[in-house]
Parts: sequence; structure tokens; C-alpha cells
Amino acid sequence: MAGKNDAVTKVSKDLLNLLNEAIARELQVSIQYMWQHVQWGGVKGFAVQGTLQSIAIAEMKHAEAIAERLYYLGEMPTTKPNPIFIGSNLGEMIGQNIKDEAGAITLYKKIIEAANKEGDTTTAFLFKGILQQEEDHHDTFTTLMEEI
Repeated sequence: MAGKNDAVTKVSKDLLNLLNEAIARELQVSIQYMWQHVQWGGVKGFAVQGTLQSIAIAEMKHAEAIAERLYYLGEMPTTKPNPIFIGSNLGEMIGQNIKDEAGAITLYKKIIEAANKEGDTTTAFLFKGILQQEEDHHDTFTTLMEEI
């Protein structure tokens, strides 16, 4: 175990791996959305620039919260993001972001279910809050896509 604490809550290696998968995903989209924010173009890009930036910051906060939980549970958080996709135009960017948010929703529901099965109510509670924000991000991106 790599964490500094001898955690009171003991969870399976499978759940720890899911948390690291979530961190890799959060790192990916925080970088992805920030670089999209930097590389926006055109009038429509100008309109979504601030949204991309604020969601990128929220995703980084998710990565931090998940990493803190994972470390408490005795596992070293990953520093490697999933593959980052910037896109060459706003439609590609937002389209990929919709897919990434949908993937997060599926993963986080799986984590909540696994955490509940293992009696890890704190991890389940953490991910319920993050899940709500990811659903909001998905809604934001699908709404933006209607205007692109």
C-alpha cells in the first residue's frame, strides 16, 4: 500500500483501480477542456470559451478529491491522463466532450455501485456529488452542440 494512512476502510483492488481510472479521466478532460479553451476559434468559440475554462477547473478539482480519497485508502494516485483530444474545430471538440462526459457518468455509476457493495459509503458519497456535476457538464455540452 502506497498511501500514508492505514485507512480504516478497506476496499478491493478492483475499486482502487476504478478510482485510478477516474483520476486518469479527470486529468484528461481537465487538460483537454483547458486546451480547447485556449484554442477556441470564431464567434461560436468565443461564446463557449469561458464555459470550457470553468468546466476544466471543475474537472481538476474532481481529480484532486478522488486522488485524496484514493491515497487515504492506501493507493498511489496515477499522474497519467487518458489520451487527450483537442479537435480541429468547435464541433469536434464539443462532440468529443459529450462522449467523455457520458463515459464518466457510466464509470461513476459503476464506482458508486461498487463502493456501496463494499460498504465504502464515503467513496459512494464523493462520487454521487461528482456524478451530479458530470451530468451537468454533459447537459451543457449537449446544449452547446445544438447551437454549433
